[in-house]
Amino acid sequence: MGSYHERFMRMGLDEAEKSGAEGNDGVGAVILRGGSVVAVGRNQIYTTNDPTAHAETDAIRNAGETLVNEPSSDYVLYTTAEPCPMCCAAIMGSGIGTLVMGGRYQASRGRWGQWGVERLIEMVGWSDRVTVVTEILVDECLAMSAKWREKNTPGRKSPSL
Repeated sequence: MGSYHERFMRMGLDEAEKSGAEGNDGVGAVILRGGSVVAVGRNQIYTTNDPTAHAETDAIRNAGETLVNEPSSDYVLYTTAEPCPMCCAAIMGSGIGTLVMGGRYQASRGRWGQWGVERLIEMVGWSDRVTVVTEILVDECLAMSAKWREKNTPGRKSPSL
C-alpha cells in the first residue's frame, strides 16, 4: 500500500513545487475517488491574498461540484503537510473519508498549540467517519515546505514543521 500512497503524494509534491515557485509556502493536495484523481490544489495564500487558500481548501474547491453532487466517504485527500484546524474542518464538512498526510507540524512548536488532526477529529466525534494515514514521504514533504517557506515567507510567522 505504501507505493500506492507514495504515487499520489508525489502528485501533491508536484503541486507543492508549483505553489512555492509562485511565491507561496510549498504545500500541495490531491483528491481521489476510486483511485482516480478528482482534483488537485496548492497553497495560494500569498499570490491570491486569501488567507483561506490553503492546499487542502483549494483542492476541495476544485472538487466542489463532484463533492456536492456525488457525496461519498470514498474520497481520499492527500496533503503534503498536516492540515490546519480550518482545513481539517473543511475536510470533514466535505465528506472526505480518508486523509493521507506527509509532513506533520510539531505540536510543541506548532502555531495551534497541542492540537493534531486526529485530536480534532476525535473532539468532534468523527473518528468513525475520517481515517487518517500518516508517514507518507515525510522527509520529502517536510523538505519541500521548508525550501519554499524560507524563500517566500521571510519575516512571516508560520508553523514549524
